[in-house]
Amino acid sequence: MRHRVLRLALAWCLLAVVAAAPPPPRPAEKVAVGKLQRKTFDKDGKTKIEYLLYLPQGYDKDDRRVPMVLFLHGKGDKLTNVERRGLPKQVERKKEDRFILVAPEAPGGRFWNPRDLAPLLDEMEGKYRIDKDRVYVTGLSMGGYGTWSLAAAYPDRFAAIIPICGGGNPATAKKIKDLPIWVFHGEKDDRVPIARSEAMVEALKKAGAKSVEFTRYPDARHDSWSETYRNPKVWEWLLSQKRGKKE
Repeated sequence: MRHRVLRLALAWCLLAVVAAAPPPPRPAEKVAVGKLQRKTFDKDGKTKIEYLLYLPQGYDKDDRRVPMVLFLHGKGDKLTNVERRGLPKQVERKKEDRFILVAPEAPGGRFWNPRDLAPLLDEMEGKYRIDKDRVYVTGLSMGGYGTWSLAAAYPDRFAAIIPICGGGNPATAKKIKDLPIWVFHGEKDDRVPIARSEAMVEALKKAGAKSVEFTRYPDARHDSWSETYRNPKVWEWLLSQKRGKKE
């Protein structure tokens, strides 16, 4: 009888130890790398943002933090168009291994609003291994306007921006004068006059900006983005920029 009681006590002790033990670790979530993925971000229960996500080759191989490029499309574009022939498709085709790309669709077809984009950036930085000191923004046409306005709204958040054939509010130049900026525009643009970019560059220089470049394409009309995004020197420059880096 005594031995039976001891065995029962031992059994209860073992059960207690097992019950108190932490659960086994979950297997790491598999991530798709080297290809575009369609995702949805629910901003506030009312506004949903559809976006394309590209995780670079090798993202699933180690724990390193990776730069991120936010791409803003032009007026009237949808993810289907951007996925087939825009910058995201170019990145996927080249099997880019240097950065994460996030390409949202403007909610409701509206103009880009920094208040929509900031929560999306928060979501990306919380969910993926992003180097917060190497977050960049680029966009074309309406996305160029969006690039300027997003940077002005959150000037300390980004390492550099590349606005293409867009325009901004010159009154905000002082907010972004310390941000590395490379502006591109076609001199024959008949949709967004090059004067829009000229005004921003002039305001930046008057504000004391030291890191602003302006490339003018003499023969380009509205499409000044194709040549820009194909240029490897543009990407080398962009990815060399780091938030807080002194020139």
